[in-house]
Amino acid sequence: MRSRWYRTLPEPPLPGAPPFVNGVALLEHEGGGGDADPARLLAALHALEDAAGRARPFPNAPRTLDLDLIAMDGLQREAPPPILPHPRAHLRRFVLQPLADIWPGWRHPVLGRTVEDLLADLPDSNLPKPIPG
Repeated sequence: MRSRWYRTLPEPPLPGAPPFVNGVALLEHEGGGGDADPARLLAALHALEDAAGRARPFPNAPRTLDLDLIAMDGLQREAPPPILPHPRAHLRRFVLQPLADIWPGWRHPVLGRTVEDLLADLPDSNLPKPIPG
């Protein structure tokens, strides 16, 4: 299942950088969450980025594709990578808005707050704009 697509301006703003298109996908796998390997899933996401021509010349550089692992079965971990839940997801409206589309009531595994509460805490600047279609 995936959210609708949203258009947002880059954060932080970069001169000449195009708007980003953001969305969230909910992935399910056979066998439930106990046997899922977050590092393996993140490596698969990075392989998709590489195939799409993603380059990493500097942090937050404009990119052709950016796939992140936000949360996984309520797992909390600091190491080894990836850190879960994503350490900045709760601060990013461009993550939370599409997440609220597909999983209303989702609770942040560390903060214990719903996606709606987290959205209410964020400023109304750079609101994601739904892309018709």
